[in-house]
Amino acid sequence: MSDDRIEIRNLLIRGVIGVHDWERRIRQDILVNISLFTDLSAAGKSDNIDDTVSYRTVAKEVIAHVESSERLTVEALATDIARICLDQSGVTRCRVRVEKPGAVRFAETVGVEIERNAGDLA
Repeated sequence: MSDDRIEIRNLLIRGVIGVHDWERRIRQDILVNISLFTDLSAAGKSDNIDDTVSYRTVAKEVIAHVESSERLTVEALATDIARICLDQSGVTRCRVRVEKPGAVRFAETVGVEIERNAGDLA
């Protein structure tokens, strides 16, 4: 398994997330960090975009999902994002961190981080 990875850092998205009534009525900041584990050697040799995973495509799919999903928990949203990542050709594993900045008083942010392999979400 390759330790090569593509990183998407601090993707700030507005979406509905939370269990409280007031959270269901507003869009909140949701911070997403993603590590896509894939073999980058072919793209490194060829310098061809077709030999790698498009981080732009992943980011666009994640943004669209977060903006429309209205999940109750960050755990469920992180799992959704992991599924999007693992659906990309060549991605063997992903690490996803989802945070809600300002969700807890006196804390800058709170969140969850998960790591999944393709077989984990079957």
